[in-house]
Amino acid sequence: MRVPNSVVLPVGTHVDCCQEEEVKEKSHNIMARITAMLAERRSTLTHFIENLEGSEEPKFYVDQWERLKEMESCTLTILNLVAVNCTDHHDIKKLEATILEHVKNEELFPEVVRVLPPVYRQVEAAIVDIAQSEEVADHGMIDLQHLLSKLSQHKNLAHLGLELLQDILRYLHRIGLVMWYEEISHLESTVFLQPAFLITMFKLLVRYHLIQQLESIS
Repeated sequence: MRVPNSVVLPVGTHVDCCQEEEVKEKSHNIMARITAMLAERRSTLTHFIENLEGSEEPKFYVDQWERLKEMESCTLTILNLVAVNCTDHHDIKKLEATILEHVKNEELFPEVVRVLPPVYRQVEAAIVDIAQSEEVADHGMIDLQHLLSKLSQHKNLAHLGLELLQDILRYLHRIGLVMWYEEISHLESTVFLQPAFLITMFKLLVRYHLIQQLESIS
């Protein structure tokens, strides 16, 4: 809901545990609940925005108002639910074909027809090599300038500039190959070449009873 122009494909599993009529009924129910949830979200955002605009000192809430307006402008496209039996290879192939069909839809994904310059692929391949090399720690964290220096050592990338690298990193961040949080001041100079490391780290840190566990350590 917070990602601009998101496209979501709901997938219902365990079809093998249901009768055919049940599948239709449950699919309809899920889509109806999603529609209701989105309507409630829009209503809640509108309510909060109107409250801020009608407050006695609206200038004190400009930042909060801007964040809410940004969330309100985020479009969210919900595709029709696909029901699958995960134990049936045919159903898995059907899901795969459905995903590919939607991804190729230019109305849903305007950038699907965008032709990337060759340097994008070259940098992507070079980053994969760097991430897999023994020189980079398992966590895959690397300084932005150091990454630029290492990339410049690769063939055809000797003249790679920082500005172009940043553009390429934004693209690679969007497709999930790397994580680069340029909007966070403390992280703008760090590139995560192994996004899975962040998931592992969060699983260790963000958990139930964390405060009690930390307090128990002498």
